[in-house]
Amino acid sequence: MDSARLRNCCLLFLLSVGMGHVAQAETPLPSADQVMSQAEATAKAEHKKILVVFGASWCGPCHLFQKFLDDPQVRPVIEKNFVVAHLDVGEHAGDKAHSNSPGGPALMIKLGGRNVGYPYIVIADEKGEWIVDSVEPVKDGPGQNTGYPSAPNEIDWFMKMLRKSTPDMPPADVKTIRQWLDQHGSH
Repeated sequence: MDSARLRNCCLLFLLSVGMGHVAQAETPLPSADQVMSQAEATAKAEHKKILVVFGASWCGPCHLFQKFLDDPQVRPVIEKNFVVAHLDVGEHAGDKAHSNSPGGPALMIKLGGRNVGYPYIVIADEKGEWIVDSVEPVKDGPGQNTGYPSAPNEIDWFMKMLRKSTPDMPPADVKTIRQWLDQHGSH
């Protein structure tokens, strides 16, 4: 960077700090294709499934699901069994701080998530092919997206998703997830 550009950047930074905020550089989000290609390569190399989480910055249940994934008891279980792929979808058009992952909404629809709400969770194989999702089937009508599994029936559906997608998950791992959701699910 030449000295004039460096000086201008420093002045802009000092001005923004003086105004009480720091200007944030806009970093483009990776596309859904990029996120999924990386997840597929890792899943294939590590013999794991892909846990695809479609969410939005404003979505409370999305933050709760992320808290679940980040919990010190749950994280090792998830990391042992899944490659997690996050895609931003549903962001508001006028929001300057948040945007959709390019191709994210189209992939969500392709994987069965048209008009289902957030978070929409898909478990896919190492090729990115759908195995199961967070839309719990119901009798006589369209299914209901469980999103963050907090109610007993939603936790039951999430556990069925795990059994269907990852039947060889060790019983101790299944128990860890179930106990955490039972304890924290409605919080």
